[in-house]
Amino acid sequence: MQQKEDLVNGLSGKIILVTGASRGIGRAIAIDLANSGAVIAVHYNQNSDEARTTLGLLKSNEHFLVQGDFSDSQSALKVITEVESKAKRLDVLVNNAGIFYETDFKNISYKEWQDTWEETLQTNLISPVNLSFLAAKSMIKSGGGKIISITSRGAYRGEPNASYYGASKAGLNSFSQSMAKKLAPHNIFVYAIAPGFVDTDMASSYLEGEQGKEIRAQSPLNRVARSEEIASLVTYLCGDNTEYMTGSVIDINGASYLR
Repeated sequence: MQQKEDLVNGLSGKIILVTGASRGIGRAIAIDLANSGAVIAVHYNQNSDEARTTLGLLKSNEHFLVQGDFSDSQSALKVITEVESKAKRLDVLVNNAGIFYETDFKNISYKEWQDTWEETLQTNLISPVNLSFLAAKSMIKSGGGKIISITSRGAYRGEPNASYYGASKAGLNSFSQSMAKKLAPHNIFVYAIAPGFVDTDMASSYLEGEQGKEIRAQSPLNRVARSEEIASLVTYLCGDNTEYMTGSVIDINGASYLR
């Protein structure tokens, strides 16, 4: 695959950490950024085989793997430290890793309710918050950078069967806006991207099931987003001349949900 004109994007040689990059949206983001000339730290949790597959698709030996289980509060420090050790700096953090569960509110126990909230908030909110804190500290020392978080339209429309998921993504949107104001004087720019359904293996049970037709019909395009479309937006934000968009929460939903 031919590389993009990296001089236009200003991404040549940039060190970019993409969390949850072993598959789906994260893999697409890693590939698109690598094709624009960036050096990618491919984060994964458990699936080392898929992470290595992602690495193999990046067409360069500059890229590298980092492992971390974000249900563990210490993993953020481990991952950032490893990236800095291997690459000597961090230019962009892409917070993509996350989990999604649905539960039966009527039948779930109080213990299950607590555990699901705790795990989801730890993985989807606390870990990106901690990663962003550590990345910002590193970026301040190197003169600036960018932080991009993949959130969800569920932050706005409500998630009746996964309230903890919607709350975690709403929190990440708010955090991104707060940090955009705090970090701008340090030449660090912060964005959030809020997709709805994306055609990935994680969404396949919904898209291939009885709800699939209804889900696609939510958009006048009569389809869901492609991973590559999310990736293209991430690459755009990573590039030059997007600084004045800092603090934006960008819907990418094919007009399926207009807040």
